[in-house]
Amino acid sequence: MKLVTIDDIRIAADRIRPHVVRTPLLAARWGDGRRPLWVKPENLQPVGAFKVRGAFNAISALTGSAATGDGPTVVAYSSGNHAQAVAYAAAAHGLTAHIVMPEETPKIKVQATREYGAQVVLCAAGERETVAAQVLADTGGVLIPPFDHPDVIAGQGTIGLEIAADLPDVQNVLIPVSGGGLASGIGVAIRALCPQARIFGIEPELAGDTAAGLACGHRVDWPIEDRNRTIADGLRSQPSDLTFAHLQQVLDGVITVAESEIRAAVRELAHRAHLVSEPSGAVALAAYRKGATPPGRTVLIVSGGNIEPQMLQQILGESAPEEI
Repeated sequence: MKLVTIDDIRIAADRIRPHVVRTPLLAARWGDGRRPLWVKPENLQPVGAFKVRGAFNAISALTGSAATGDGPTVVAYSSGNHAQAVAYAAAAHGLTAHIVMPEETPKIKVQATREYGAQVVLCAAGERETVAAQVLADTGGVLIPPFDHPDVIAGQGTIGLEIAADLPDVQNVLIPVSGGGLASGIGVAIRALCPQARIFGIEPELAGDTAAGLACGHRVDWPIEDRNRTIADGLRSQPSDLTFAHLQQVLDGVITVAESEIRAAVRELAHRAHLVSEPSGAVALAAYRKGATPPGRTVLIVSGGNIEPQMLQQILGESAPEEI
């Protein structure tokens, strides 16, 4: 199996530069003194999540860097953020996009995907890959999967290039894990450029399949009904063979966090960092706050900020005075 390289990530950076935000590395003065903290706010991307990087790299690789309008139809399946990213990138290239999304996807993500011009197909839980295969057959399009693709992984890895440039002496990098594309890409870049750094994947306890798989040395399958229990709807996928192979190479460990810890992290990002994060985007801070990471200069990824307003209001309403 051919893994993504640092050269692949550098090529991706050149491809996507005109289309994505080079997010800043924000010093969090409210962090722990023994673990100085920086936040990488990928929720500031045009679609509110890091997924735009991989989507633009994969679609630009198909069409060339310039918008053409005469390229293939693109098809994707996603619980939300990859859907928006592919829809946005396809529109920028003048392409038609068909996106398959589970019925339980937050409405804010479905609506945003449609607003970017994509045709959305809703499906039952656990059926998105099957339905996408049928859409692919019907349209004759090209599949842009959410993580199981070298160009997608390389695009997400451009975050690692930016971290290495802004904080070359970073000691800990905390990355949300679901399908594993984000952690795979960033991990490759950090391993190449900051070899002294420790890299941790973070996932919900209720969707802890990556932690379980790495502990036993092979991928494990958790039923979708179990994974759907977590509030972190963007972290309900499982690694593919490709991403799992990367994770085995680049991660120093996986930390799981409880639902209450995720909710507290959403609140803290709002109150302390003035950042809106979806639950999936807040898990790295949840891991940092539970004291599960070693001392040293720490960077955490806020991977997305697409949260239903009602959910955000509810979570913020749970604030304890000492959290503010």
